[in-house]
Amino acid sequence: MPTVVHSDSKADYHVRGRLLQFDTLQVTEITLPVSQAYRSDKLIARGDPEVCHLSFSLDGHHEFTQASNSVTVSRGELLFYDSSHPFQGTMFPDGGCAARTSTVVMAQFPRDRLPFRRAAVDRLLATRLPSGQGLGALVLQCLTELSSGFSRHTPADATRLSTIAMDLITALCAHRLEAETAVAPETRHRVLITRIHAFIDAHLADPHLTPASIAAAHHISTSHLHNIFSGHDTTVAASIRERRLERCRRDLTNPAQDKHPISMIAARWGFTSSAHFSRVFRRTFGMSPRDYRHLRQGSSRTSDATSRVQDA
Repeated sequence: MPTVVHSDSKADYHVRGRLLQFDTLQVTEITLPVSQAYRSDKLIARGDPEVCHLSFSLDGHHEFTQASNSVTVSRGELLFYDSSHPFQGTMFPDGGCAARTSTVVMAQFPRDRLPFRRAAVDRLLATRLPSGQGLGALVLQCLTELSSGFSRHTPADATRLSTIAMDLITALCAHRLEAETAVAPETRHRVLITRIHAFIDAHLADPHLTPASIAAAHHISTSHLHNIFSGHDTTVAASIRERRLERCRRDLTNPAQDKHPISMIAARWGFTSSAHFSRVFRRTFGMSPRDYRHLRQGSSRTSDATSRVQDA
């Protein structure tokens, strides 16, 4: 995608970036000084891959113009644009200091991955898509995970995450265009599952988190919710319990949490009964929460002692 980039930092212009390719979804994270980029009709004629971009800043902000729309996008806000229309944009570090850099994440995908007419997609150009909550927040979270957590992911994890990201981007655009019916049923289903899991994770601390409250939050029946989970060989209650236990296990292995009683950790993650928590923890991990914490503490002391001997 031929693009011209200008900068006043010509004598000391350092750019750091990485590009990750997931099937047809490409995710790029790039860090650079204050820069102005533009793509003209002449450059489009030289080469147009007909791709769409969804970008956001990890720090800094953008001023961007395309298709007669102009927008200023702050850190963590989503910007939509494409390769088929002229554009110009400026990337500023936070505070506007030319000596500093800004980091931007860009997701690129073929325009035909979106199930909308070209004229409809054009309505999204140089617009700021909501990212503070709902679908936008999930898109932001997923793309951030893809761009920053690539070293932790297996190829299967990356494929799954990229599929989720593309589903969420499609659903977000459909919501903005009021064109949800254009989205394939299987995509809507996968997005619903992703939203449900995100809702559960966000409300694990609520002891009143129930299948009924989850279903109501997503405007579906409780029976439909149970059917969704049964299709994945689990139940709603089991999924909530497993997530809560994992959060408790993580806190019990965190030295910073040693000052907190086990009952407080359990209550923090929605367990209202210490006895019930101890039973399900033992059943899942093979030992009591207290023994699990002591095992970790003993391992830490052994490691520290070994390190001191080696240093000596």
